[in-house]
Amino acid sequence: MPRVRLPITTERLVLRSFRPGDEDDVFAYRSVPSVVRYIPGEPKTREQVADLVAERATAGRIEEQSPNLTLAVELDGRVIGDVLLLLDGLGGRDGRQAEIGWVFAPDVAGRGYATEAARAITDAAFREVGVHRVWAELEPENTASSAVCERLGMRREAFFQKASWFKERWTDLAIYAIRADEWSGDQPVPTVSDELTETES
Repeated sequence: MPRVRLPITTERLVLRSFRPGDEDDVFAYRSVPSVVRYIPGEPKTREQVADLVAERATAGRIEEQSPNLTLAVELDGRVIGDVLLLLDGLGGRDGRQAEIGWVFAPDVAGRGYATEAARAITDAAFREVGVHRVWAELEPENTASSAVCERLGMRREAFFQKASWFKERWTDLAIYAIRADEWSGDQPVPTVSDELTETES
């Protein structure tokens, strides 16, 4: 199974495995209702956050039985969010496609961190894992995440009306994607608003 070399260092951020001691930082954003509005599950308890941190200490390995990689995003020693890389979502279990997602603390919104981290995990998917296509699934009303996808150079490939029963209501879905032959990975760090949410997995 593939492995991503860690840590991944960007201009401002470090993407790494979770480790003991991250729990307080992760709880600070994963427990906020507005932060989890567009991601599966409810605000997490401290116990659930402790389990998440323990489960995601994978050292970059993507295992066959659980083909996802969730990395802590660190800024100046603080975990401000996390990014997801999930192999074989949409498009079958061929190991050549990956879904990405992200979630960040609300107090760091508008500084481009989500785009910077999403670009780094997308680049790793193409260059290290060797996938053919990276995609994201989100509610169209989640305009912050739509903007992140567009900054990555993704196109909106599909729009499905009331196609998902999510958090007790029917929601629209949009699919954004980019292929390896389209990816350059050298887009500039954004300076526009980059509000923090996560695409649905």
